[in-house]
Amino acid sequence: MLASNPQWHAIQTNDASQDGHFYYGVTSTKIFCRPSCASRLPNRDHIRIFKTSTAAVQAGFRPCKRCRPTGEAVTVTEWVQEIDAIIAAHYSENLTLTELAHQAHGAPSYLHHVYRQQTGQTPQAHLQAVRLAHAKDLLMTTELPLKAIAIRCGFQSPAYFSTTFKKCYNQTPSSYRKNITS
Repeated sequence: MLASNPQWHAIQTNDASQDGHFYYGVTSTKIFCRPSCASRLPNRDHIRIFKTSTAAVQAGFRPCKRCRPTGEAVTVTEWVQEIDAIIAAHYSENLTLTELAHQAHGAPSYLHHVYRQQTGQTPQAHLQAVRLAHAKDLLMTTELPLKAIAIRCGFQSPAYFSTTFKKCYNQTPSSYRKNITS
């Protein structure tokens, strides 16, 4: 169900008096919150309204780490899975640690610490690996120019893409493409 104007207003103003009356899920992150949640205001087109927290969970949404709409804390394992899902969905965007933390409803330094503790790598390193894997796939399956692949995969520039790719795979993207097609 889409947010009505009163529900949208409650979300915009973090109206605690509406807590328990409804919950809202953000379709781009698959996280659901109480109306009073102080997280960043989502795009209204990405909002889905639920009457209960159980309905949100049944629809595949995860509880927000910040406002704890189910009354229970989100485990670090669940949070890392949530962070991975955000990275998988938004790798092509300018996904800074701050932006990732906003989307995952946490503080940047804490997110970095927990993610590294749980996975052995930083969220930025995982993001780079996801971008490189997508770039490798595009190099194998398309004839897109390197510049287009760099942009599609979220790299700041074709030069940075080439340098990063070479550091990871010991060859340039052009060489990689040439080697797989010959």
